[in-house]
Amino acid sequence: QVQLVESGGGLVQAGGSLRLSCAVSGRIFSINDMAWYRQAPGKQRELVATITSGGKTNYADAVKGRFTISRDNAKNTVYLEMNSPKPEDTAVYYCNAVVQPTIVRITTLYWGQGTQVTVSS
Repeated sequence: QVQLVESGGGLVQAGGSLRLSCAVSGRIFSINDMAWYRQAPGKQRELVATITSGGKTNYADAVKGRFTISRDNAKNTVYLEMNSPKPEDTAVYYCNAVVQPTIVRITTLYWGQGTQVTVSS
């Protein structure tokens, strides 16, 4: 079984910084794309950033220039560095990963359980 566990969430002041981590564990042959999403109260889940296995990144316009996604393939971990967060960035942040558990199995999208980020003004 594959598990994703996020950490690093909490309360941060606007203009500060926070780093989220998401570690993938379990049966892993390879990990392809990884991503961060977020969901604010009363809103749909939205994409924040993605990163390919080769390190190519993509960002939502709302966070471009402030957030940085990165990954450590040796640790099967993806990070989200949040710089200069704003109150509107308050949400539950979820990571996901496209994982191939074994060489003979197809890839599957897995999600973490989410971590709360609250940005105070």
